[in-house]
Amino acid sequence: MIFTQAELDYLATQRIGRLATVSPDGQVQNNPTNFFVDTDTGLIVIGGHALGTSKKFRNVQQGSTVAFVVDDLATIDPWAPRGIEIRGTAVALTDHEPPLPYFSREIIRITPFKIISWNLGGPRASRTA
Repeated sequence: MIFTQAELDYLATQRIGRLATVSPDGQVQNNPTNFFVDTDTGLIVIGGHALGTSKKFRNVQQGSTVAFVVDDLATIDPWAPRGIEIRGTAVALTDHEPPLPYFSREIIRITPFKIISWNLGGPRASRTA
């Protein structure tokens, strides 16, 4: 298992993360997106309504590494941000079974190589996957 149980529990409560990709000419793009955790493989799966037409999908097709962040505020009083950053490699897959019935047949699959989490029930964690 790549993720700790605390990280998996947290990710299961969240619906939106932000995926950062880089285009071949070096332009960074960062967009909110749906995601799912494949608990069997430890991979993050990104899906959407027309994912195959998106800039992030094209960036991944052209070899972009990625950073994916999921975070929120556990409370505002006291101020308690928590979250996870996943850095890794990604593949853009076509003709894949959609994660939800109304999504397109394209997905992005992220393989983590570094995971950084904070305030998920323990000390800040940073490790290479």
